[in-house]
Amino acid sequence: MQWNQASKALIASKTYHRASGSIFKHQTRLYSAPVAGSIPISKQKYVPTLGTYPKAFLASGIHVGVKASNTQFPDLALLASLTPCSAAAVFTKNKFQAAPVTVSRQVLERRSGEGVRAIIVNSGCANAVTGKGGLDDASAMASTVDSCLDQSEGSPAGASSTLVMSTGVIGQRLPISRILSAIPNAYSALSSTHTDWLLAARAICTTDTFPKLLSRTFSLPSSPGITYSLAGMTKGAGMIHPNMATLLGMLLTDAPIPAKTLQPLLAHAVDRSFNAISVDGDTSTNDTLAFLANGAAGGRPITSVDSEDGRAITEVVTSFTQQLSQLVIRDGEGATKFVRVRVINAPSFPDARKIASSIARSPLVKTALYGKDANWGRILCAIGYTDGLGPGAVVPEKTSVSFVPTEGGAALKLLVKGEPESVDEARAGMILEEEDLEILVDLGGGEGGAGKEEASYWFCDFSHVSTAHGLHTVGGVP
Repeated sequence: MQWNQASKALIASKTYHRASGSIFKHQTRLYSAPVAGSIPISKQKYVPTLGTYPKAFLASGIHVGVKASNTQFPDLALLASLTPCSAAAVFTKNKFQAAPVTVSRQVLERRSGEGVRAIIVNSGCANAVTGKGGLDDASAMASTVDSCLDQSEGSPAGASSTLVMSTGVIGQRLPISRILSAIPNAYSALSSTHTDWLLAARAICTTDTFPKLLSRTFSLPSSPGITYSLAGMTKGAGMIHPNMATLLGMLLTDAPIPAKTLQPLLAHAVDRSFNAISVDGDTSTNDTLAFLANGAAGGRPITSVDSEDGRAITEVVTSFTQQLSQLVIRDGEGATKFVRVRVINAPSFPDARKIASSIARSPLVKTALYGKDANWGRILCAIGYTDGLGPGAVVPEKTSVSFVPTEGGAALKLLVKGEPESVDEARAGMILEEEDLEILVDLGGGEGGAGKEEASYWFCDFSHVSTAHGLHTVGGVP
């Protein structure tokens, strides 16, 4: 059987393998991938069986063997448009920015966000902290895709039309000859089928236990008769904490959105999604989220995020990126809980977001949730040490904290306007037994009492497996 046929069969049965070290051989991992490699039963529901993908976009995922230990699974993904796209991206703020980050940023700058055709992604090696050779390798990946797309004419001098992403171990050079020789195969394999989109999503995975792929349709006020599509994929299970976007992610749509609109649209959505998740508090060297729009579905161009169409697409993309980013939390290394912390009645959105972030990244909160301990004092502690808040953002006498069961039922009040409640420990235990939980923090409007802003953050707990995995992945897997 040809490799591609074998991979598609494995995708269909959801039973592809991942490497595991001896540290996990005798552990049962309830929420992370079993040693045998099959997608955990609890996560199979997150892998789509169908999709609706944007017009004139194609995808492929093929096996290259970037890591010698990978002998059969996809590790090179190519996403391409039949027509030029507007493009925008957000990148890591880590000081050690990987070569693909630098190259992709240059592509967008030289093209002013227009005329981009493709995204090439490898897993298995991050191409980070690899010096000039790493930059040359990333540029070679882009130019090889350009050659396949016949982009030699009509481009600004020295401007590729391909964005590059890499993920894997830091500090190692890519097997670049192997990758470059495989890119024409990835181009030949491009397809619009759901199976090939899923193979592309699988090809960008590292420690992920399932491929993260979403798609949806929508309409716009100015063109109610046109059905637009939006697709997205992301990867990540560890090294997850925002300082721009998070991880690797790709968004693609056939709506007509110029680059000057696409960038602020992406920034708004990311601030409320990929910049509002945390697994372990680490921000990778390779974090990149790119958004391509080819306008293939037609309709009136969206020239401003403040227009009627602009507001509509902002709502669509923000909701979509929230759903996509939350799949990363569902796959957090060693996680057993999916937690939303919602801060309401804050004087400003930045205040609400900073407090939510402080709670989400607190190791004491995370370990308490893993231990099913309703220790709300740790939540208050995280609120209290939050840096950079405006004057009077937090007034202890106005602050309330509750656990909200996601399956319905009344909130369990822990603190009401600074006064502790008598907690029903049995009910608290029942709520904390569930996989999903919401922590609600009400700031009571702050010092002036008029605050109405809110923000949410999504995170997971810390378990003994989380710690063991951190010890196991020496070298880092961004």
